[in-house]
Amino acid sequence: MLNIVIFGAPGSGKGTQSERIVEKFGINHISTGDVLRAEIKNETALGKTAKKYIDQGQLVPDELIIDILASVLDSLKESKGVIFDGFPRTIPQAEALKAMLNKRGQDVSVMLDLDVPEEELIVRLLKRGEESGRADDNMETIKKRLLVYNTQTSPLKDFYKKEGKYQHIKGIGTMESIFAAIVSAVEKL
Repeated sequence: MLNIVIFGAPGSGKGTQSERIVEKFGINHISTGDVLRAEIKNETALGKTAKKYIDQGQLVPDELIIDILASVLDSLKESKGVIFDGFPRTIPQAEALKAMLNKRGQDVSVMLDLDVPEEELIVRLLKRGEESGRADDNMETIKKRLLVYNTQTSPLKDFYKKEGKYQHIKGIGTMESIFAAIVSAVEKL
């Protein structure tokens, strides 16, 4: 199975490139945000538990997210693989994902790091905010999100380098040139 972790700061193009990867390689897209919302909407046992945390303004614990991801993964019996978008975000989450996949005789195939300079990220996010009306795409929130990314999420690069799974992707240029670099990295596996 082809299991891809797509990685990058807010505004790096993860969503856009994930759609292209899904189409090109015939794998499933697992966005933790989408999965959580679906579990809550469908009122599953896991969804009800997650909703309690969210309603109290707390983060959903890693163990619960892993249980939900495992449930989704197990439902995709005929899948050629998945792309994990928005997870893992911390080293404990990466370790938990590895353990969950290993229990199923799988592992992360590659971690694609969409690397975009911070100035470009800010420009992209402000533009997205203007075009889409997303409330979280304003300068104050963008700076906070980038700080969280740089302090909490960025250390995952070293984790996946040690695993031999890290692949740097230059995240600037045309969408086509970025996607070509992704395809090249995946096809080398």
